[in-house]
Amino acid sequence: MSAVAGLNPPQAREPGLDPQPGLDRRRIAAWYAAFAGYAALLAVFSRHADQSWGIWASGGYLLAAITAVSYRRSRGRDAALLIGAAGALAGPLTWLAIRAPATADVQVVARAATLLLRHGSPYLGPGQLSAWRSYDPYLPAMTVFGLFRAAGFPGVIGDPRLWIAVTCVALLTVAFGLAAPHQGRRRAGRRHQALRRAVFAVTTPVLALPLAVGITDPPVLALFCVALACLGAGPAARGAVPRAAGLRGLVSPHRIRPSRPAGAALAIGIACAMKITAWPAVPVIAVMIAARDGRRAAWRFVAASAVTAGTAIAAAAPAALAKPSVFLHNIVLYPLGLTRHLTPAASPLPGHLLAATGTAGRWAATCLLLVAGLAVAAWILLRRPAGDRAVAWRLAAGLCVMVVLAPATRWGYFAYPLGLLGWLGLTGRDRAVAGRLPAPGRLTWLAPAVARLTPAMAGLLAAPGTNGTATALARSGAMRARGAGERCRALRAGEERWPRRSGRIVIRRQRDAGRSGHQAAPVIQIGKAGPT
Repeated sequence: MSAVAGLNPPQAREPGLDPQPGLDRRRIAAWYAAFAGYAALLAVFSRHADQSWGIWASGGYLLAAITAVSYRRSRGRDAALLIGAAGALAGPLTWLAIRAPATADVQVVARAATLLLRHGSPYLGPGQLSAWRSYDPYLPAMTVFGLFRAAGFPGVIGDPRLWIAVTCVALLTVAFGLAAPHQGRRRAGRRHQALRRAVFAVTTPVLALPLAVGITDPPVLALFCVALACLGAGPAARGAVPRAAGLRGLVSPHRIRPSRPAGAALAIGIACAMKITAWPAVPVIAVMIAARDGRRAAWRFVAASAVTAGTAIAAAAPAALAKPSVFLHNIVLYPLGLTRHLTPAASPLPGHLLAATGTAGRWAATCLLLVAGLAVAAWILLRRPAGDRAVAWRLAAGLCVMVVLAPATRWGYFAYPLGLLGWLGLTGRDRAVAGRLPAPGRLTWLAPAVARLTPAMAGLLAAPGTNGTATALARSGAMRARGAGERCRALRAGEERWPRRSGRIVIRRQRDAGRSGHQAAPVIQIGKAGPT
């Protein structure tokens, strides 16, 4: 019976192993051991804030890996996550906020919040840009994280890094909760798993290092994850498999998770109001929505994202809207290296090396970045993404190209593609749940058999131990069985039934039973109704 329904009975698993892949006890231990090696290298070969983080994180990762290996129960896994969070994020963040001078990113955010409260704009005018620290390359919504310092809160409470980290944990928890499969999992269990994944994500070096030193990319990446979770699953989760098999109305599996384009537009709009690096996500997601839900839905997404970004920018910088030159110098020219004072983002990547040759090289690097962007856009249009995971892959590839070829760039920007790849790894269970649905080629021959199921067989399918797909199949089979019983009784009474809709079972009596006097067998057809 399970072969008919395409089910797998629940199997016992080792204590401490997560039912979703990517976060069980063994993988946590392996990842933390690798992270410990990376942090140790950073502690030896780097300086300043990065070195402090490496010293803290190497010990925290190593202790977390030992804890995950030593304890077999789920408490050991949770303890390892907490130790990793303390050693890689909470400890170094507190130490750097109290004992070390604020990094340039923290200073810029705090100063922008002070200017916003005093003058209604987080930016200095072109005549006041006397050094590279005077520029603010962030969009106005990023200023929110510095309001606590501008309001006079001292120490760690007023440090923008604390609120950036709290925001990232909250956003990632929401994202993993939305991305969790809704079949066979209680709401409380989904919340716990989402929190575990969020804690593990912020303890990885991709997020823990920038959060500890005050880099502003993690909130944008977290909003990307929220948008991808809101986009919902692909066509397989929406019933395309049963329809392709000709069983429309017979099998009605629940979606792995519902699609929320409005939530995706809200998340992307806020991200676009924080940093310009979030803007490439809008066309990529719009192309996917146009391919899946139609052009009108795509235009609605673009409009909602633009309205959200515009509202956030206007609310965070009301006075700056009257001075477009302020946005031009701080947000456009400065990141491209076209101002008098160059940005310190100067990692030895191809775009920066080309721009360092002079004015001609700087313009050549800018043109090369534009051409590469057009090539990525053409690739996305020709091979349109079909779901949220395809969007993540294409967005990671596009951002990687942008980081490599940008005139002013740094290694830390690779957190975007690496973070998106990590999101794909931690949410890979969605496709596994979609794989539980029977393949189209295996469903076609089941139509006559399921249509003739008796109520007793339907109840057997709905016995305890089956999942949601079996229940849906059993209910549908029971209704079809009752319909078939009515048709058989009508057949005995000598009636004929010709249903109008296609896909119904057509039962009729052959009136010319023959001259032998034997009763003719009923004719059962599966397909379009009509006289034969």
